[in-house]
Amino acid sequence: MTHLECSKCGTRHDAEQIQTVCKKCGKPLFARYDLEAAKETLTRRELVGRVASMWRYREILPVRRPENVVTLGEGWTPLTPTPRLGETLGLKNLIVKDEGIIPTGSFKARGLSAAISKAKELGVKRVALPSAGNAAGAMAAYGARAGLEVYVFMPEDAPKVNAVESDVVGAKVVFVKGLISDAGKLVKDGIPEMGWFSVATLGEPYRVEGKKTMGLEVAEQLDWKLPDVIIYPTGGGTGIIGMWKVFDELEEMGWIGGERPRMVSVQAEGCSPIVKAYKEGKEESEFFENAHTVAAGLRVPKALGDFLILKAVRESKGTAIAVSDDELMADVRLVSRLEGIFACPEGAATISALRKMVDAGEVDRDERVVLFNTGSGLKYTDLFTVKAPVADPKKPFDYGSLR
Repeated sequence: MTHLECSKCGTRHDAEQIQTVCKKCGKPLFARYDLEAAKETLTRRELVGRVASMWRYREILPVRRPENVVTLGEGWTPLTPTPRLGETLGLKNLIVKDEGIIPTGSFKARGLSAAISKAKELGVKRVALPSAGNAAGAMAAYGARAGLEVYVFMPEDAPKVNAVESDVVGAKVVFVKGLISDAGKLVKDGIPEMGWFSVATLGEPYRVEGKKTMGLEVAEQLDWKLPDVIIYPTGGGTGIIGMWKVFDELEEMGWIGGERPRMVSVQAEGCSPIVKAYKEGKEESEFFENAHTVAAGLRVPKALGDFLILKAVRESKGTAIAVSDDELMADVRLVSRLEGIFACPEGAATISALRKMVDAGEVDRDERVVLFNTGSGLKYTDLFTVKAPVADPKKPFDYGSLR
């Protein structure tokens, strides 16, 4: 890493200092690298024997000294072919990038591993985060491993498991009456008194660097030939932003050409600021009033990096699609039943969106499509009920009722 650069105005910032957002315009900062130097040791041949985690790409990640890497083995998740689901939707080459098996149960582990590692390297002792759920659990785990003080602010109706996992690993949990945007304000307002470093989505430069490794892995796992379509559930949108960034880095390193997947941003109908801005031709989104959805990770009424999400979607000739809660919850069960992947509601939303694209003729049968399941359905069991008969071993059981 050579420096930090504003993703909007290009202003350069010192990477050796603790930074948040651009001092000139307030937009997210990107880490920049000497990619020619990186290529000297980061080669395709060298990757073969490296650790099976996101830190296999260490030359283009922001931590300078290996001893500062805080890791639980995150990354290198499988690209799982889903032929039965593909057949149901009318596609021949459908693949799921399954982030549900990652440490802490969601893709948030990537971003928080990178952010906490860099915070440790820069001497930070206390961190805070507003979160709809999974990011809180991830930051708490990595903060504990790094020996930092950790504070998480989450909506009081966030999934219980996220509060439990944060509390168990030693974070101070604060429930907020409101949305993640309200939690974000509380974290920001507490900085003068508490002196913590906020690792809010795109409010610092390094979570996006962890998330970009999803794009690196897709490229490597497909032998450096990117898919035709990537469909991604979008709350804060760091994943789309990170992947779009790293595809440019890979091209500059000469590992891929100029072709890109069509990037598809998926949101819930009850909270779809990106979809609304896309359809209206706007460069930034408006705050989405009365945001609601059972998919907690999609309940982000205003993303700091909205202009970057919309840029990636438009430059790739992709699209933005909203789906209903009923659709995405039905597709949790569909992919689970057909492929054995217990997806999170956010991940299942990509299936709902793909179905709409297929019906509209926007995806060809032979195209290679990658869906991102961003977390494990096991973290959302409060959304499900099981209708099952009760068997009394002292009485005859009607086995025929099971057919």
